[in-house]
This record gives sequence, structure tokens and C-alpha cells, in this order.
Amino acid sequence: MSTLIHGMRRRRGLVAVARGLVAAAAAAVLAFALPGAAQADTTITSNSTGTNNGYFYSFWEQSSGATMTLGSGSNYSLTWNSAAQNVVAGTGWNPGNNNTVSYSGTWNCNGNCYLSLYGWTTNPLIEWYIVDNYGNYNPSSGATKLGSVSSDGSTYDLYKTTRVNAPSIEGTATFDQYWAVRQAKRTGGTITVSNIFNAWKNLGLNLGTPNYEILATEGYQSSGSSNITVTSGGSSSGGGGTTPPPSGGSGSTCSATFANSSDWGSGFTGSVAVKNTGSSSINGWTVKLTFPGNQTVTSLWNGSYTQSGNTVTVTNTSNNGSLAAGAGTSFGFNAGYSGSNGAPTVSCTAG
Repeated sequence: MSTLIHGMRRRRGLVAVARGLVAAAAAAVLAFALPGAAQADTTITSNSTGTNNGYFYSFWEQSSGATMTLGSGSNYSLTWNSAAQNVVAGTGWNPGNNNTVSYSGTWNCNGNCYLSLYGWTTNPLIEWYIVDNYGNYNPSSGATKLGSVSSDGSTYDLYKTTRVNAPSIEGTATFDQYWAVRQAKRTGGTITVSNIFNAWKNLGLNLGTPNYEILATEGYQSSGSSNITVTSGGSSSGGGGTTPPPSGGSGSTCSATFANSSDWGSGFTGSVAVKNTGSSSINGWTVKLTFPGNQTVTSLWNGSYTQSGNTVTVTNTSNNGSLAAGAGTSFGFNAGYSGSNGAPTVSCTAG
């Protein structure tokens, strides 16, 4: 099963919801969400979107086989079986934002399903995913890997795909999908959304005006259950920041994003964007690139490097080590290789 087929089927349902084909079902659900009223759990079995306890929610299934229950606050639970064919549901915000998101709960997958922070933007029209967990199918399969970024205790691999004349929140359109897929799967923690958005931006993947954003459970021809509570602006107790706080202070941290600028079969030119993602200035940074193959750096500019095996360690020069909060710099290098040329895993340490 391809990601594109999966996306086609799911978004047909989402567009139908957006066009109000299930307005009656949505109105019935919203009747339970009157401000200030004591609210019992609300069970949803028909495609709908709306607001509950101040949080946006979305529920869509291709065929009957799933049940969503809206609990207190932002909590939701979902159960589904293969009769649903395809189901996506979650709670979040409309419009979305780049605030840190914390979530907790349980997620059980039997087959092809995944757990992600998911959203859309307009101008440009972009569909984006930050995938924290998945079952027996990696949802980025078939996409082109552009780089990686270290965030929240793991590495997220970054991808882009393009959908041509496909269903979207604006009807049939051609648009890009941005993906960030976590290497160390988890259920619960903190997603520093700005780290991912900045990493995409450093690769030239620019988002537009936020539309909705949900912490979504999705299943395709599978079965499972989830019970998720999501918050915005949460603490880092669920997974930490991009890197552990360095000696420069608790507000100092950095991110690094790799891009393959040019590849000629036996060598390539790489570039790495470094950014201070903390709330205070940093005085120095160290970037580590761990390659999956035999890549060997032959020259590097705007930094000093050493290589041990497949790991390259790069430190700043005297001219680009001091970065104010939110500021960035970059370095580049040439490298040789034989065989395949996979992207490295990248991490950044400030101080």
C-alpha cells in the first residue's frame, strides 16, 4: 500500500467533512459543548469536525468500524477495526501554531497505523506530519529524504512529497506534503514544533498560514485503540528539548539540519544550517554527523572538523560561534563515498 493511495482515500473524507456533508452529525455533537456546562463524555461514530471543551476535533472514517469518545479537556479515545478501512481522528487547534505540544496516553496498533501531530497550511497549501509512532508501515515510504534534525531526545528524518490534482482542504489541488518521522518511536512526550518547522524552513520547505492542527490517531485496514490527552505549551518533562541544557545556561540549545546540495555519484557537497533555538545567546556550538555508509569528508568551510569512522564532529570558527537567540549560521563540506549515499544523523550541542 502506497502513501499516496492512503492519502487519497483519507482526504476524500476530510474534504467531504469540510463541505458540510455531515453538518447534522456535527451539530448533534456540538450540542454537548455549551460553555460552562458540566459535560459528559461524547461518543462520535459519524464523520464530523467541531469544538469540544475549547479544543478542535476531527473524526473521519471511510466505512463504519470506528468510535471516537471526547472526554474532559482535550482527551479523546478511539477504537477501530478493519471494517473502518481508513480512520483518522484527534484533537488540537484551529488554527494551529508552532507552540510546543505535550501529550500523554496509550496507543495500540495492530497493522498499519500511526500517531502524529498533523496539520495543514494555506498560501502555500501544505499538508504536514510530525510522526512519533507507527506500526508495520512507515508512512514516509516512497518519499525523498532531505535531511534530519535532532529534537526532543531523538532524530526526526525529514521528507517531502508532492501530490498532483489530489483532494485537499481547498478541494482538488496540487500541493506538497512535509514529513518528520521520529526514529525512536514513542507514545507521549513533548514535541518542540518550532524545531521541526525551522528544520523544514532551513531545507527550503516553507509553511503558509496555519489551518487546523491535531494530535491524530490514524489506521488503515488495521485495528487498534488509543487514549490521548494533548496540551499546548507544555513542559519538557515528556522528552526534553533539542539537546540537554549545556553549560551556557538552561535557555541555551541549538538545532542542525543537513542538506545534500550536489551529488555526482562518487562524491557530494553537503551543507548544514545551525540555529540557536534557545532563549539566550550561545558562545560556541558542536555538530555531529553520523553517516550510514563510508562517506569521508575531504574539505570543510566555516567550521573545523575531525572524523572518526563514520562520525564527523564540526565546531564553530571564531567568526560564527556566537549566536543570539533565534540566530543561525551554516557550514559546508565536500565528501567522497562509494555505494549508496544516505543522509547522516545530525545533532547539535551549544556551549
